[in-house]
Amino acid sequence: MAQTRTGDEHSFTNPPHYSFPHHRLNAVLKDSQKTPIVLVACGSFSPVTYLHLRMFEMAKDYIRQNTDFEIVGGYLSPVSDMYKKAGLLSAQHRVSMCSLAAEDTSSWLMIDSWEAFQSYQRTAVVLDHFDHEINTVLGGVRTEDGEQRNVRVMLLAGSDLIGTMSEPGVWSYQDAILQLDHILGRYGCFIVERAGTDMDQATDSLARWRHNIYLIPQLIQNDVSSTKVRLFIRRGLSVRYLLPTPVVDYIEQHGLYQEEGTPSDKGKERDQPGGSRREIRA
Repeated sequence: MAQTRTGDEHSFTNPPHYSFPHHRLNAVLKDSQKTPIVLVACGSFSPVTYLHLRMFEMAKDYIRQNTDFEIVGGYLSPVSDMYKKAGLLSAQHRVSMCSLAAEDTSSWLMIDSWEAFQSYQRTAVVLDHFDHEINTVLGGVRTEDGEQRNVRVMLLAGSDLIGTMSEPGVWSYQDAILQLDHILGRYGCFIVERAGTDMDQATDSLARWRHNIYLIPQLIQNDVSSTKVRLFIRRGLSVRYLLPTPVVDYIEQHGLYQEEGTPSDKGKERDQPGGSRREIRA
């Protein structure tokens, strides 16, 4: 049975048998002069690609060289099946592939299935969930001297995402302001450059939150997307070295993405995480 817990602003309902993953979360801040942060990438991850994972490493380099933040953890949060997006495989498959990718390629990334295995959740609520679990339940982190510090949760996404944030007509004006103020005003966002997106133009209408938006250039262009990977698979083309090997093996073993659509394609909505087409969920 699902469990309900109450945070500062929300009552959160946990999926059955859920526990928040924190096995790779650094409990001790290495530099007490820095602000501890956790990076959260929300998306379909259908399937997860090397670009999804590479975004975390690009952010890590940028943060180390240009900010006073210290990363204490990184999470991929696959969207719920209820999002009803084209090409959206079942949450069970997507969470499994993300877990295989993180375990095989990273020493610090984790997969949180809270969003995946329940009803549709807005992006702002997902970030609230992370804030609650890390700071209220776990008590944040501590310095080497034992001082407790709250961790700042920050969204990680591709620059195509920020394009939809500022796109006229995506939301009503009131919804847009409330949504963006919660995500960008309270938490902040790291935006990784994506091919074909003008980051300066995309952020023009987001000026009021510019202090909380960090733009990361992609020094080596990588245009891999989940959509292209699914197309390759349907055409019988190899996707090895576009995805982590365990993910490719999993797709082949389960015969995934062989058909153009999935049962969840009905009622399509645009989608764009850090690497897949998705809007921030209002």
